[in-house]
Amino acid sequence: MRIISNISAFLLCLFTVFSSPIFAQSNYPNKPINLIVPYGAGGSADSRSRQLGQKMSLILKQPIVIDNKPGAGGNIGTEAIVRAAPDGYTIGMGNFAPMAVNKTLFGNLRYDPEIDLTPIILVEKGPLVLVVNPNSPFKTVQDIVVAAKAKPGVLTFSSGGIGGSHQLSAELFELNAGIQMIHVPYKSGSAALTDLMAGNVDLMFDQMYSAVPSIKADKIRPLAITSKKRSPLLPNVPSFVELGYPKVEVLNWQGLIAPKGTPKAIIDKLNAAANEALKDPQLRELMLAQGNEIGGGSPAEFAALVKSEASKWSAVVKSANIKPE
Repeated sequence: MRIISNISAFLLCLFTVFSSPIFAQSNYPNKPINLIVPYGAGGSADSRSRQLGQKMSLILKQPIVIDNKPGAGGNIGTEAIVRAAPDGYTIGMGNFAPMAVNKTLFGNLRYDPEIDLTPIILVEKGPLVLVVNPNSPFKTVQDIVVAAKAKPGVLTFSSGGIGGSHQLSAELFELNAGIQMIHVPYKSGSAALTDLMAGNVDLMFDQMYSAVPSIKADKIRPLAITSKKRSPLLPNVPSFVELGYPKVEVLNWQGLIAPKGTPKAIIDKLNAAANEALKDPQLRELMLAQGNEIGGGSPAEFAALVKSEASKWSAVVKSANIKPE
């Protein structure tokens, strides 16, 4: 009886050790990881998530499965990340709008990005470029400012939807230039750019990955870029900072996030894997070819960026009186 009792105690001890949170964290990951992307398949967030996920899966030795949950400006997918179990097996791609804009824009958001999510790592950030139709009379930013001041509320700018970086870049420009234009939102950035090329709107702030091919094909004309310095991809295009608009700096960004309560040991392991993946030459080339800055760094650094961006864009949304569709 004593032998049986000792065996039972030993087995109970083993069960306690192997089922404890500490062991689970040290053994992480031991099954596939779900990566929620709050946008549809085929877009930039989806493509980058798949590229990064493939590199990280080799490092972590577990598959990373992409789960697209688009809708409501990224809110549906981001809320799904918030509601997931904080065990490291559901993480997500946190993007500019749902992480830094939508809380102010929508008002009734059912999550708080700064409270309900844990940053893992900044993946990348990239500027936008102000473009016009090749036949446009506007050759410089100053041409636009002069025309807009002469006829307030006449010039039009297109965007891929309300509250995204396309619109917010234009609104920030308006506020700092003291001008007023008309926003023409579309269902996607590609549709907005197509109408610009057709001459149906006056201007657009477009993402670099989308704009550069059309610029090189002479389908659109670039006037200024929203980074502090010029881009190597567009060395002849000045920054707004150069042109006397130091506050017109916009960097669209995205990074990995996890539900609140995910253990620090797991966050640190994911951060280390992502930092290693971001050193991959192939992945770096893909990012740089789109005019983006490669991310990396600590969870704390990403958290500081989210907090700073949320404060900045909250002020812009309120000042420009932007309302959701």
